Amino acid sequence: AAMPGLLLGDEAPNFEAETTQGRIRFHDFLGDSWGILFSHPRDFTPVCTTELGRAAKLAPEFSKRNVKMIALSIDSVQDHLSWSKVGGVGRHRGSLRCCLGGAAGLSRSSRAVGQTPAQPVTLSPCAQVFVFGPDKKLKLSILYPATTGRNFDEILRVVDSLQLTAYKKVATPVDWKPGDSVMVVPTLPDEEAKKLFPKGVFTKDLPSGKKYLRYTPQP
Repeated sequence: AAMPGLLLGDEAPNFEAETTQGRIRFHDFLGDSWGILFSHPRDFTPVCTTELGRAAKLAPEFSKRNVKMIALSIDSVQDHLSWSKVGGVGRHRGSLRCCLGGAAGLSRSSRAVGQTPAQPVTLSPCAQVFVFGPDKKLKLSILYPATTGRNFDEILRVVDSLQLTAYKKVATPVDWKPGDSVMVVPTLPDEEAKKLFPKGVFTKDLPSGKKYLRYTPQP
């Protein structure tokens, strides 16, 4: 779905949609979970079909992270049900916390993510990923062209980073993976950092001599 205008930190609109799990209101669907919304140009597109199968396969990983998934495209719920069988969702039905919804069926009183009341619900030939926190606010978005499949290993990685940095006073450096060292946020004084991170804080030497790259083992 084309969802322009939604910026990091914005609250997700509480839209309604008919889905493969019945009619949902987005905030109620999320509950106290994290959420990922995937937009799809249409059902039965080859690239998106591979993504649907991958999402189903990784469902236990998302569940482990308290993440619910929802995918939106322009097509009908009946099409979504047929597509889910093709895409492999049926084989993982027990653990897949994902529902497929039709953007065309979104409530007219609450438009698609990022759209103003004056805008119609529209679909575009691109694919987006929106990650929302339990506070219903947007934490991350990635826009892909329809010809490039989304990288679910990267999506899991950024969810791990978002969840870690939401609750600890750290940031994750370039190419970080779970288990790697993390960076102490610059606003945290050295003395407080030593108390918060008993595993130790070490500083990377820089040519400038500045000591602001502080690392600690992942808490």
